[in-house]
Amino acid sequence: MKKIIYSLLLVLFPLFLSAQSNDTLKKLSFMGDFRFRIEQDWKSLNSSGVYRDDRTRLRYRARFGVSYTYNDWLSSGIRIRTGDPKKQQDPQLTLGDGFKEFGTLPIAIEKIYAKFNYKWFSAWVGKNAFPFEKQNELFWSDNVFPEGVALSGKFNFEKNFLTSLQINTGHFIVATQGKSLESDSYFQGVQIVTTHWKNRIKIFPSYYSFNKMPNIPDGNETYLLDYSIVHVGANIKLVNHPKIMAGFDYYFNTKDYDKKDSIPEKFKNEKRGFVSNISIGNLAKKGDWKVQLTHTYLERYAAVDFLSQNDWARWDYSSQGSPDGRLTNFKGLEIAGGYAIDKNINLKLRYFIVDQIIPTGNDKETGNRIRLDFNISF
Repeated sequence: MKKIIYSLLLVLFPLFLSAQSNDTLKKLSFMGDFRFRIEQDWKSLNSSGVYRDDRTRLRYRARFGVSYTYNDWLSSGIRIRTGDPKKQQDPQLTLGDGFKEFGTLPIAIEKIYAKFNYKWFSAWVGKNAFPFEKQNELFWSDNVFPEGVALSGKFNFEKNFLTSLQINTGHFIVATQGKSLESDSYFQGVQIVTTHWKNRIKIFPSYYSFNKMPNIPDGNETYLLDYSIVHVGANIKLVNHPKIMAGFDYYFNTKDYDKKDSIPEKFKNEKRGFVSNISIGNLAKKGDWKVQLTHTYLERYAAVDFLSQNDWARWDYSSQGSPDGRLTNFKGLEIAGGYAIDKNINLKLRYFIVDQIIPTGNDKETGNRIRLDFNISF
């Protein structure tokens, strides 16, 4: 904890010192948010055919960040958050969850980067948000911030059919071995994003290559695994008022695991995923509302489970020494609704129903979860 605080002060102190001048102060931007969550889990069956105890949790998250715009083409930023640093998918803290008679709370740096923008080209180095287009967290969690180098080029057109074309790529290191780059655990991605008919339709085919990923996170792996995932995503704005959107994602891991003896036979061809959603409304201003329905079918190796979301069910690697979630090999439904109390204040309600596709033990795991979030941001 002390190392994190000292590092943060070391980065921010020169900015605050130089901010004594009005010109420098204008170049600083601050952001923050707070979330309070009420969550209930029930009818959650484990792989042994035994129901987990029903669980009620009161949770919260806080984040604070600052960015500095040096000039038109260069900026940098840093953001801290609450949450266990070992749980990259989950920055939320649970009230009363083992913090020793109202002791101090865990805080970690989730973003620290330098960013470049020049005409059609942009890039960042450091640790930052996932740089590829996505419309949900079922492949990659919003709370997981990769470390590496991201490059992007965007071109706008005045044609009716093709509004814009963007190319995203990057190299991101999951765990370095201190040797050559090919010996690291890493992932690389390349994506083309096109918009059509004045941004009514967006299409974003992608390819992701994961090298030497552990089968169990946090240093508890028993073997390493490569992934080669092709993704085709698209969404369309059906109606402007109220805003009605529909989206679809297809994932296919082209890697051949037939000769991978460490993978059980029943999982070797579990490499596809389908996600579809439809939503009505948005939460842009006071009084806005939104309703969304999402259906998911995600096989075991269609994504890296400990880098994707852990919202839909309480399945994790705790029995194998890691607090991270394992949310692939499931099918389910999410029903969500939201209401904007003010421009930066809203309520969101989400209900999840989940079933395992192939059992890892004697029985298929299940899950039912409902949560209510109160969000404030500035």
